[in-house]
Amino acid sequence: MLRKCLFFFFVAPLLYLSVLLPLAANGSDFDVIKEAAQNGNPNSQFELGKKYVTGDDVPRDYEEAAKWWRLAADAGYPNAQNSLGVLYAIGKGLPQDYEEAVKWYRLAADQGYAVAQFNLGKAYIRGREVPQNYAETAKWYRLGAEQGHIGAQFSLGRMYVKGQSKKKDLVEAVNWFRMAAEQGHLKSQVLLAEAYSNGSGVPQDYSKAAKWHRLAADRGFPSSQNNLGQLYADGRGVPQSYKEAAKWYGLAAEQGNVYAQNNLGTLLEAGKGLSKDYTEAAKQYQLSAEAGLAGGQYNLGRMYYLGLGVQKNIANAEQWWRLAANQGDADAQNNLGAMYDIGEFVVKDKVEAVKWYRLAAAQGDANAQLSLGILYEVGEGIPQDHVQAAKWYRLAAAQGNVSAQSQIGISFALGRGVKQNYKNAYLWFFLAAENGDKDAVQNREKVAMQLTSEEIEEIKQEAAGYLSKMKTK
Repeated sequence: MLRKCLFFFFVAPLLYLSVLLPLAANGSDFDVIKEAAQNGNPNSQFELGKKYVTGDDVPRDYEEAAKWWRLAADAGYPNAQNSLGVLYAIGKGLPQDYEEAVKWYRLAADQGYAVAQFNLGKAYIRGREVPQNYAETAKWYRLGAEQGHIGAQFSLGRMYVKGQSKKKDLVEAVNWFRMAAEQGHLKSQVLLAEAYSNGSGVPQDYSKAAKWHRLAADRGFPSSQNNLGQLYADGRGVPQSYKEAAKWYGLAAEQGNVYAQNNLGTLLEAGKGLSKDYTEAAKQYQLSAEAGLAGGQYNLGRMYYLGLGVQKNIANAEQWWRLAANQGDADAQNNLGAMYDIGEFVVKDKVEAVKWYRLAAAQGDANAQLSLGILYEVGEGIPQDHVQAAKWYRLAAAQGNVSAQSQIGISFALGRGVKQNYKNAYLWFFLAAENGDKDAVQNREKVAMQLTSEEIEEIKQEAAGYLSKMKTK
């Protein structure tokens, strides 16, 4: 079974944003700026400090930068006040002192300087030399965000996602992410794309998800490259194209994105958008598997089990499936259960088979639900329980598992684990027969003898509706 893995991630909060914003100097020549700074011009003092930080025209010297910024800061120049705060925060040119940093941030923030408002908000959310206070953080982020500060917009959006600004509000979060994204903020573009993909805070819209993922993907962001590839593979928001999917998966895979490596493997294995290449598919699966991705581990195990692109090796298959199963991969759990059920490579152990089948069945794996039902039916590895058997048969049958449809039909026909009901029995035999189960055809005809022609026609109409729904899934 080929599987796709769509990567979903969350972005870490911003750390230090550059706070040294360029301002027009009185002159481009170093000597002109220095002379003006020495004459007490705060703008030139700030610009001169910047030159010492960047090493422009002079050797880099944070102490000299601090000296000139302090002169401008003492004169009330907000850019310099904020920048002096940064030097205190990072301990360059001055002893590290968060209390002093906050003092200077506040002086600049009170003058409406957006960068300082953002930095002061960060101080409150981190609780450095001020008590941690989300309300104060939100206040200062909002002031900066309303002036168009990208970092403040993004960070305020994050607070709404986490419920740190009064309450969780995904609509408000998306609004702030959009403002930052429209200014080119990469992480906001990614989160906005995810919001449209998932319908979180906005109506689900794959076209808009593709638009924002593409912007981030074009800038080389691997997760968006992978997710854009997934949209092309599924034909959501973009014309369906395995060739385009392979292109974007490939770009992300080259950067080590494990989800893209696994997804690229599925296309190579199936020969979709690329020439079929089992060896390369196995290689991509192995890269993701060795990085710990459960989907890659499952797929690599399957390649070893089938001998596709690698030499057939059941021991290796079992090893990779066990790693994936321990991470909660339902397909791998089901396969391990089957190995214990029949004693393939491992010692036959029905109890162990029940354990793995149950884990997979609880996640909705139809094959595992059927197998667990059978073990309940026969009482192997677990006490016999027809009620439980019927429960698991029904769950698997509802997902379209043909064997389970036939089994639950038998349960209803015999009244085993459920109340005898020939209508329900006929329905499930009819569905199984329509899906190619020859035994179900015979059982359906036997049950039909217990029903009127009107009842049968009514059941067929119900079955037709069910089959139509299954086709659209």
